[in-house]
Amino acid sequence: MSTKDFTANVISATKVVPDGNFKDSKASGIWDINEALDLIKGGNWPNVANINPSAFAEGLFQTHLYNGNEGTQTITNNVDLTKGGLVWLKRRDSSQDHGLFDTERGVGKYVQSNGADTEASQSTSLTSFNSNGFTLGSFSYFNNASTRTYCAWTFRKQPKFFDVVKYEGTGSARTVAHSLGTTVGMIIVKNLDAGDNWAVYHRANTAAPQTDYLILNTTAATADDSAWWNDTAPTSSVFTVGTDHAVNANGENYVAYLFAHNNDDGGFGEPGDQDIIKCGSYTGNNSSDGPEINLGFEPQWVMTKAASFADEEWRIHDVMRGFNNGSAEKTLVANTSAAEGDTNLGHPTATGFKIDLNDHSYNKANETYIYMAIRRGGMQTPTAASDVFAVNIRSSSDGEGKYTSGFPVDFSLANNYDATGNTFAGTRLTNTHLQTNATVAEGSSASDYEWDHNDGVSIGVDGFFGGSTNNINWMWKRARGYFDVVCWSGDGTGSARIIPHNLTVEPEIIISKQRNGTSGWSVYVKDLWTSDSYLSMELNTTAAASSNGSIPNSSVHRYPFRTGDANAGDNITNFCAQGLNSSNETYVAYLFATVANVSKVGSFTQSGATNVACGFTGDTPALIILKRTDDTGNWYLFDSARGIVAGNDKSLYLNTTAAEVTNADVVDPYSGGFATTSTLTNGSYIFYAIASIA
Repeated sequence: MSTKDFTANVISATKVVPDGNFKDSKASGIWDINEALDLIKGGNWPNVANINPSAFAEGLFQTHLYNGNEGTQTITNNVDLTKGGLVWLKRRDSSQDHGLFDTERGVGKYVQSNGADTEASQSTSLTSFNSNGFTLGSFSYFNNASTRTYCAWTFRKQPKFFDVVKYEGTGSARTVAHSLGTTVGMIIVKNLDAGDNWAVYHRANTAAPQTDYLILNTTAATADDSAWWNDTAPTSSVFTVGTDHAVNANGENYVAYLFAHNNDDGGFGEPGDQDIIKCGSYTGNNSSDGPEINLGFEPQWVMTKAASFADEEWRIHDVMRGFNNGSAEKTLVANTSAAEGDTNLGHPTATGFKIDLNDHSYNKANETYIYMAIRRGGMQTPTAASDVFAVNIRSSSDGEGKYTSGFPVDFSLANNYDATGNTFAGTRLTNTHLQTNATVAEGSSASDYEWDHNDGVSIGVDGFFGGSTNNINWMWKRARGYFDVVCWSGDGTGSARIIPHNLTVEPEIIISKQRNGTSGWSVYVKDLWTSDSYLSMELNTTAAASSNGSIPNSSVHRYPFRTGDANAGDNITNFCAQGLNSSNETYVAYLFATVANVSKVGSFTQSGATNVACGFTGDTPALIILKRTDDTGNWYLFDSARGIVAGNDKSLYLNTTAAEVTNADVVDPYSGGFATTSTLTNGSYIFYAIASIA
């Protein structure tokens, strides 16, 4: 039997056979048990270790940031452009035209979203579309000196996500075939042979969007003209163009980029039922408490445009450059060549994005704004710890600079381990940092944390660590079932607050902190919770776990978290915060869970030397954090970079400013986990461990 390229794995007694490869089919991905067994035997059944990259947002879209090198440069972003797609390039640090390259027109040919110019050709611009990214030549627009910074947005062709087609105009209304196979959310068209404006169709532009058009390279409002889309709505297989020169002049060549709109029918992710792209609209209210847009997912990339009035730009935000729940958001504008600017759209949420300013660019009262939003990555459960965790040491001689991880970092713990100092907890989602050993409010500055790297994070060593000899950074990436970060603002209702998250499993540890105030750190651990009571802890103290009420609904809870009861709802997608919901206060929570052979959350009873099984294969764990729960005790942190050995280990305490302890043997290597020694006091402990990353 032939192998199918599919995105779902549903077994049924009666199969529905896809029409050709599943990726080109409208059919559900359903196989009978015999076919499923054949696929499994052949190593082609989609499971955690073997699943098509086109099932996930990260395999179909990437924001990649790079510096120029004035030569050849290969950008590896793990998007397979041999399947077809679009690369959109823009210089960040200074004015420069946009460049849109696609596989239909071939290498070296680009169009500029910020102008009406015809297609340009430059042999040293983009020189190849690769199976894991693309290659650039030395053309100065997109690869100049190393001090110049650039952004690349890459879209792979895939049904229900994106398509690119090239067609020739006829001068008469005509249809153009495409392969989205679903609702068309947005279309942008450019005449390659003439200086026409870019034509834009958007499904949420007006009540009858097929009668209207927008222009990508201007700030014009929506206009009504049947000559653009022939007053005909696109279907899942064709779109219609009228007679306007911008979309259909006789004998002239055009390129069209089509973006899907998923509406609970996306078919992506491990369950095969997730959406990854939505095109919609909202109405402004001219308030700092602006509209909240429910996408059903957390976005990584959002383009917005005021549609009902003129003079507002096409603004693009992404989480790599800075779209966060804090400050200093970064904007690029599709209709101008301007450098990256600081304009706040609002902030992403676990289920969409929230407008939190009254700027007319995003939130003029009673006006319509359109958007296109793409889901955040991390949709796939990790299979290797090295894909989602890294630890990196820098000496003071390195100066201020980057800690390398090999992936975009979402959460960082940093410490100067050979001297007295704080342990800093920095988060991409907030663009701020807290101190695990203190109750101080969050801090932020560009010299503290810089998140705009695809393979690490930069920290201002002198400002943070005071020129200490050795500095260490433990780095996490958000991923399904492994780790997540969420933020919220208190509403002051005085009742429990249900907080959505994207961990997709029940959190086993939740660590939370008030961001704009001095409340302490609260820690929920699943192993300390029962159906009628629970114990919670504080990250910044040595205190034992504390009982906080006799039943989950008790109003006397001192700590905020519980799961699994009626108020909390589905703990796979929500958790319940009680006590962290004061009006005008902001909060952040870090959620951790067990992933086979990647991470382990658990508990054990120490009685002399104890072997703690984690289910890991391979060498010594990369990270061990443990805390006594039935009595006072420090929050120990051990890592493989400084050494987890059969002898004295180097340990840090997350709850103090003390330098590392080097003269005690607390943990030892142990096959499949770690061992404690009799040096550790007897009692009850919780732990969090990450498998080897060697």
